[in-house]
Amino acid sequence: MIKIEHIGIAVKDFSTAIPLYEKLLNTLCYKTEIVESEQVNTAFFKTGESKIELLESRTADGVIAKYIEKKGEGIHHIAFLVEDIYAEIERLKAEGFTMIHETPKHGADNKLVAFLHPKTTNSILVEICMEIKD
Repeated sequence: MIKIEHIGIAVKDFSTAIPLYEKLLNTLCYKTEIVESEQVNTAFFKTGESKIELLESRTADGVIAKYIEKKGEGIHHIAFLVEDIYAEIERLKAEGFTMIHETPKHGADNKLVAFLHPKTTNSILVEICMEIKD
């Protein structure tokens, strides 16, 4: 794994969360994006060599809405940048980790993403991601 790419934070409402994080981080949100497959809005902030990704559900029954209902707003996942997501999935499976999905999906910020099941990572949702090359 190359580095921590971003930390994902589940929020109820961008209208209050984005201004809050702009003040907290002393920087502007540089990008918002919709990830239709997950029914989520994303907002990104640069923080040194990493990023903060805010996640807002687009539907009342979306994965982020369910997460917030169960656990409240807060850290949802930590994402690590990898060079080859397919090789990394195989390496992690060989080490005994369980993937939520065996095949990477298109995520936000021009990335392929895959998540490790929290039951194999001490209850932390871990994402691995790879830049999609044109």
